Order: sequence, then C-alpha cells, then structure tokens
Amino acid sequence: MNIRVTESPSHYRNLEQQDIDTLISWINQEDQKVALKIKEALPQLSKLIGVIVEKLKTGGRLFYVGAGSGGRLSVLDVIELPNTFGIPKGKVNVILAGGVEHLVEAKEEREDDTKEGWANLREAGISPADVVVGIAASGTTPFVLEALKACRNHGITTGCIVSNPESPIAEQADYPVEVVTGPEFITGSTRMKSGSAQKMIFDMISTTTMICLGRVEDNSMVNMALINDKAVDRAVRMLVDKSNIADYGEAKRILLQNGSVRKALDALASSETSSVDFTPEL
Repeated sequence: MNIRVTESPSHYRNLEQQDIDTLISWINQEDQKVALKIKEALPQLSKLIGVIVEKLKTGGRLFYVGAGSGGRLSVLDVIELPNTFGIPKGKVNVILAGGVEHLVEAKEEREDDTKEGWANLREAGISPADVVVGIAASGTTPFVLEALKACRNHGITTGCIVSNPESPIAEQADYPVEVVTGPEFITGSTRMKSGSAQKMIFDMISTTTMICLGRVEDNSMVNMALINDKAVDRAVRMLVDKSNIADYGEAKRILLQNGSVRKALDALASSETSSVDFTPEL
C-alpha cells in the first residue's frame, strides 16, 4: 500500500497569521531535516550511482524521466554537465513531461500522460546499455510510472528518486532511492522539502559520477569548458597551479591552444617527454 506522506497535513497551522520572522524560522526548521533524511538513504543512493557509473563507462547513457518540480530540477542539473565536466551532450539526458523545450511553462497536466515518457525514450534510441531514473515525489506519477514499467519490460536498468515509502514507482525500480522528507511546510507543496532533497541528490549523483569517470583531478574541474572570461581565468590559474608555468600569459596561451586544462597538461607532459635525450649507451 502506497503511503502518501507528502500529502500529510503540515505540522504548522494558521500560517497567514504569522509574521515574517516566524515563517522563515519554521521553514528553516523543516529544511534542516532534509540532509538527515538523505543520510538515511545513502546506501540506496550509492548502489544507484554505482550502476550509473558502470553504464556510462561502458558507453551507455543516463536518462532522467520526470514531471513537475523534480523533473525541472533534473534539467537544471543536466544542462550544467557539459560545461562543468566537459562531457558530450547527450551522455546525460532528461525526458520531461511536456518537453524540456517547455521547461518554464510548467506543463504539469502532462504528468498524467501514460505513453509520452516511453515514446520519448524510444525516440532517443533507449537500449539495455542505458539506465533510466524516474523522479517523482509522490512515487505515483503516471508519466514516470509507465515509462519505468516499459523500461523493465525491455530489459533496461531502472532507478528512482521518490519521497514516499513503498510507492508504485519504487516497485518498478531496480535501484530505488526513497528519501521520506515528511509533511511539507505547506501541505502537499513538494517543491519545498522534497524539491530540496531532489536537488541535493542530483548534485550527489552528477558530481560523484563525474569524479568516478575521471572528469575531475584532485579537486579541480580540469575538463571544464572555456565558455566565458571567468571560466578562462579560473582555468588559467588552475593550469599555473598544476604545471611549472609561472607566467599567466603563457599559461593562457597554452590553455587556449589546447582547449582545456586537461588537454594542456597532457600536451605539456608530451612535450617534456619528447624533449628528453634518449642517446643510446655505447
């Protein structure tokens, strides 16, 4: 039986009668519970990330399937990855109810569509090489649920991120992550604690996955895209720190010539190797 904790009455009453200080204090009290609930789900999350890393290492892709706030939050995470970690576009994807192109329109009526999710996955060429993660605070969203069912029927690995225990979506996930954040501050407004939990989990999934895929060195974004002056400056300082180049201008020239810190470091290492005198012994 699905327990709809996310729809339970708020612990707070008469909100319209409270002053600003009281309201933000109460919201802050609820927000502090989110990280602790995620901590309880870390073993589940570790298993999900493990399979995502495995799939991506062997040429597969990650697809998030979502609707509402959770789906939109996954879009915000995914669009950052090519610039932050230099991965090809299309390696991590979102199938959003109503379409990613309508992100700001919040077409939440489309979350009841039982066919669109799987149809979009098929259009993207989904296969058992990939992994699909459903996102739904309720754990019952038809758009997500039917897509996961179809994936399992076609031998595709599935995971999920939900905020209710023992949900239908979790039943269709090989790697469920259940973060039960409890009643929302405003009853049923899952853009609040559930949304905060989803955002934190997306950060954990993407960051940990990219580290495991070798897209980070030490604690640095050595594969970041050089998309603006701020990024170029950060990358130049990174290159100076990781090489024997002391001159900022020279480091910038080498960086721009190669396109990323990682490639610049590889070029420098190759240059140093080729310059070694390998005179054979007589």
